[in-house]
Parts: sequence; C-alpha cells; structure tokens
Amino acid sequence: MIDHIRQLEAIARQLEPTQEQRSNWNASIQAYADDFISNIEVLKAYDEPPTDGPIKLAIEETGKGIDTILRELQRKVDRAGINPASGGHLGYVPGGGIFPGALGDYLAAVTNRYAGLFFANPGAVRIENELIRWMCKLVGYPEGSLGNLASGGSIANLIAITTARDFMGIKAAQVEKSVVYLTCQVHHCVQKALRIAGLGEAVIRYVPTDERFRMDVDCLHKYLRQDVAHGLIPFLAVGSAGTTDTGAIDPLDRIAALAQQFGLWFHVDAAYGGFFLMVEELKGAFKGIERSDSVAIDPHKGLFLPYGLGAVLIKNVEAQYNSHFYSANYMQDAQKAQEEWSPADLSPELTKHFRGLRMWLPFQLLGLQPFRAALAEKAALCHYFYNKVRELGFEAGPEPELSILIFRYRPAKEEMNRFNQQLVEYVRQDGRVFLSSTTIDGAYWIRLAVLSFRTHLREIELCLDILQTGVQQLEGTRTVEG
Repeated sequence: MIDHIRQLEAIARQLEPTQEQRSNWNASIQAYADDFISNIEVLKAYDEPPTDGPIKLAIEETGKGIDTILRELQRKVDRAGINPASGGHLGYVPGGGIFPGALGDYLAAVTNRYAGLFFANPGAVRIENELIRWMCKLVGYPEGSLGNLASGGSIANLIAITTARDFMGIKAAQVEKSVVYLTCQVHHCVQKALRIAGLGEAVIRYVPTDERFRMDVDCLHKYLRQDVAHGLIPFLAVGSAGTTDTGAIDPLDRIAALAQQFGLWFHVDAAYGGFFLMVEELKGAFKGIERSDSVAIDPHKGLFLPYGLGAVLIKNVEAQYNSHFYSANYMQDAQKAQEEWSPADLSPELTKHFRGLRMWLPFQLLGLQPFRAALAEKAALCHYFYNKVRELGFEAGPEPELSILIFRYRPAKEEMNRFNQQLVEYVRQDGRVFLSSTTIDGAYWIRLAVLSFRTHLREIELCLDILQTGVQQLEGTRTVEG
C-alpha cells in the first residue's frame, strides 16, 4: 500500500511545478501577453476564424510544451472572432480588460483564497465589502447598504429580483396575480431572472417608451391604478440606467416616486451605465437612482475590468440575507460571530473565488482619476460621432445620454433595412472596427457602443472613414450623399 501511494505521489507532484518550470512558463506567458498588448492597435476588432477548424490539441494523459499551446491559442482563440480587447470594438458593450485587473486575477488564482465566508478569509471579505460600500456611496445609498460581487449583470439582477420577491412576500399562490413593470428596452437578463426566480407566470406589464426610448411614467401610473383596481398585486418596477439598445436612462426619480406611492420594490439595471455617475457633468441624468431599493452595476463594463465582475447593491441587506442564507452541519465552525457580512450568505454562490482583487488592485495602483477621465472621454467620443455621422448623411437616433447611440443610412434606391445590414457586414469583413446592430419596432439600426478603455479619437475617426467608404461602395458612388 505504501509503495502504491508513493508511486501515485510521484506522478501527482507534477501538479506542483518546480521554480524553473514556473519561471519558464511565466516568461512564455508574459511574452505572449506583451506581444498581444503591444500589437493591439494593429490587430483586427473582428477576424474570421481560421479555415482549418477548431483547436486540435487533444486532451491526453501527458502534457505538451507551452509554446505549442500558445501558438494554437493565438491562431484559434485570440485571433478569431470578436476581439473585445481592441479599441475598435464598438459593438455590444465592450469589456476591455485593463492590465492591473489581470494581475489581480493572477494573484487571486495563485493564492486561491476563498472569499465566500468571513471566517475563512476575513481580509478578502473585507476588501470585497469595501468595494461594494464604495459603489453604494457612488449611487447615493445610505450607510448599512451592501450587496454582492457577482459574475456579471445577469446574476446581479437575479439576486435583486429574488430579494424583492421574498421581501414583498410573493408566494407561489400569488405569482399569477403579481405584476412586474418594465419596458421592452430592459435587458433580457431581467426577464430571464424573473423566470429563474419562479416568477415566469407573473404579469409582465411592458410600459411604453417615449421618443427617446425612456419609460413613459404617465403610462406606468395608469397601469398601476388599473392593476390595483382589478385586485392585482403590483410589487416590482424595473428601471434602466443606460439601456443596451440605445443607452437611454429612464426617468428614475419619477419612477421612484410611484414605487413609493404604490409600495413597489424599485430595481434599477445600471449594469452598463452606472459608473458614468463618476463623471460630474453626467450625474444629473441619474437623479432618483438613490431612491431605488437595488441596483445592478457591472465593473467589467464601466470600469474596464476583465469579464466576470458584476455587482448588485441593495439597501436592505437583511432582506438580501433572509433570501439567500442557508447553512449546513459541516459549516457550523464557519457560522461563528462575524464582523462582516459573508458574501456566500448574500448570493446563490457558496464557492466564491476572490474576484474582487481584479477591481481592488487597479484602484490601489492607479487611483480613481484615470477611470473618471476615461468615462468622460467615452461619452465625449460618442457625442462627437453622433455629430460627425450625421454630417456624412446618416440618420441618427436620439442624442446619446452616455456612450451608446443608434444610426442608419437611408439609401437612394435600396430598401433601408437591407442596405444597413449590408453595411454592417461590410464593416465586419473589413475587421478594423466592429459594430453591432439592433431592431426596434421593425427598423434595423446600427449600434455604436464606446466603452473600451482603448477606444480613442483615432478609432472613432477610423470608424467614420470605414462607414463612408462602405456607403460609397454599396451605392456605387464616389461620394456620400448628404
């Protein structure tokens, strides 16, 4: 038995590489990362996948050399499809991934500290709660508010909606009479969260929007009065602070007033737009967010961090705890008196890696100033594009409130939706920038989303040039008709 154990140990010890192996691997990985970042401005924002198919490195009993692995990653992963790290990524909502965030992830993975329970790692929990309290202060929440660091906006919204359901006392027998109020512009993860939270059979009241795609609060008021009169149970209103389609911000203050009047839980999805609160001249657009009960906000969007870090902020942390806490006999040691709320008691996750380090380390290394300046720059670039693209003869949607806008070209002869689809395809095949699209009330729109920390005036001018050339080629003319 001892001999067999020692034989297994000799093989298992490969999981603990020597210092020489670590140094070699680190050097190769660092060189790969440096090459990627040094060449990011010439790498395409969208590249067609290789014609020889997917990764062909089989999972086998023995390992492979680091250089072989990195060559395959470079060709089949980091040079194929959408490149979110590119400053030319102007579609969807980019996630740029600043370098210090990667260092935080590296340290969190190497030390492998568990950040779910205060008992297990007081330091990690204190850091994560400190970050959450900073975000609560940013949105104007009072002391005592908290929340959770989640994987993204989907789980953040789910935590908030689950807390609202339980705090408002919505039992299974009441679901069919319970009413949720939102607009068609709300992110689809909210409807997904409602279904997962057992509210799929609730009444979903889609409130119309105004000409700027913001919730029509007068219609909301009318729906609330009608639903109460018909014996229904209004319990949740969801506002958006930066919609994905157009970047619109709902009239949060007026929604908050109605939520208070009718006794609703008011949740705000600010996953994309919330961190623009850091920009002094944009704060006014968020008036009323401080009156909400919960907010979803994504550091991996507005703080340019690597994918995998969202946050939910909740005023009533006891309601959040009551909705998510669960214990087990084997965890009795961990449930001793604690100085801090444990993240695992405030979310569906028990296993929680130290994801907050990817946010805390950049804040410590860089301070807040460059983040604030970058957000102001992105909003300014979007407004600049809005003015310039109209000079090129494009039709634009509402003037952007933050850093997302919609636009389209009205061709002289061809059907407009089809023409703009072809234009997006032209941009994609060019690859130097990436734009996405959306359809609103049957109309096809091209979307510009400026949120990569690497997007500067150069990339916006390049995008305008590509669009102008694309229109010229598609229309077969030498100049854009304005």
